[in-house]
Amino acid sequence: MLSRRTFLSVAVFALSAAPSSAASPPAVDTSTVLGKVVCGYQGWFRCEGDGSKNGWHHYGNPPAGKVSVEMWPDMTDLGPDERFATAFKNEDGSTAEVFSSTRPATIQRHFEWMRDYGIDGAFLQRFATTTRDPRFRAPMDGVMEHVRESAAKTGRGWVLMYDLTGLKAGQSTVVIDDWKRLVNEKRVAHDGSEAAYFKHRGKPLVALWGMGFKESQLTLDDWATLLTFFHEDKDFGGCSVMVGVPYWWHMLGRDCIADPRLHELIAKADIVSPWAVGRFGNPKDAAKRMDDALKPDLAWCVEHKVDYLPVIFPGFSWQNLSKGRNQPAKFDQIPRLGGAFLWSQALAAKRAGAGMAYVAMFDEMDEGTAIFKTTNHPPVGEVKFLADPSLPTDHYLWLTGKIARMFKTPGAPTSDELPVRK
Repeated sequence: MLSRRTFLSVAVFALSAAPSSAASPPAVDTSTVLGKVVCGYQGWFRCEGDGSKNGWHHYGNPPAGKVSVEMWPDMTDLGPDERFATAFKNEDGSTAEVFSSTRPATIQRHFEWMRDYGIDGAFLQRFATTTRDPRFRAPMDGVMEHVRESAAKTGRGWVLMYDLTGLKAGQSTVVIDDWKRLVNEKRVAHDGSEAAYFKHRGKPLVALWGMGFKESQLTLDDWATLLTFFHEDKDFGGCSVMVGVPYWWHMLGRDCIADPRLHELIAKADIVSPWAVGRFGNPKDAAKRMDDALKPDLAWCVEHKVDYLPVIFPGFSWQNLSKGRNQPAKFDQIPRLGGAFLWSQALAAKRAGAGMAYVAMFDEMDEGTAIFKTTNHPPVGEVKFLADPSLPTDHYLWLTGKIARMFKTPGAPTSDELPVRK
């Protein structure tokens, strides 16, 4: 999936530099995603020697001095068994280290960050094409188990989100078979009793991403099969369904297929979430989005009784990921502007009438959209990494927490001015 200064006004929000665990929010009400601010959680980083047998995955080849990530994780809080050495060096000459998403302690820490900063939970990405290969499926299952355990321990919610990118026509059964296995073997959301698993409209929520994109090979018949299965199957269904669709789904243009039947299928879903990453690149465009997309989308959803989950993202860059291609990407392609870009999108969504938001992503370092702690003093050398030494490493966690508070508080001020920390 293509995941991918400024505003001045009147009110100033203040918060201490670091959240206190004593003041952590109470457990999230997982009976609905309405009123929530959630994050996409990739959980796909692997390191040689982490036990996954996947080698280096989504990092490139760090031992050879080659990486595909655009940001470097802040490793300050991680323990000795969570650290994996690379060929990169820090400013002081020490070895730069990274983490593996397979470590339970690392996932637990990520969910503690969500709790401490007031983020409601995560949609765990599960890539359908890799569920057929036990080599990759087993580590994904492990990450899922750690996510559900960590969500329960921290009072956060979680949802399984299938990314259907790469599936060919007629392969919708790949998702169905995997879901059946997870219900049978892992008891995932099997009867709605799992406290940390998000429900919606009284049923466990399953997210299916990729409906209607021009580049998708799945047919609308495939999608109809999936909706029917998750809604109606007497043994494995009875779920609410969120569908991830193209940004221009409403007008059936640009990134979206031009087939009116798409609207018929979206109307059968419970939540629709248009993919906004990379679709605009500055706060002015984000504000313009309110009238161009958000309000028309919401009006359609009200008419068809479908809930609406807009996507917001902090910025975008994928130069290291795109190296070797014929058209290398520009570094810092969509600048973060210290958080002003993310804040502008949240304001537009709130002012348009959206009742919840999906932040892409929590840990996506490949395309520079991560909001978790990344270092502002990355390894030195020829490879460039996104960094802003003027900001603390938890800045985007803090700002996402402010966004979550704005969505939760009726009548909360929606100032154009970026919140300020004391």
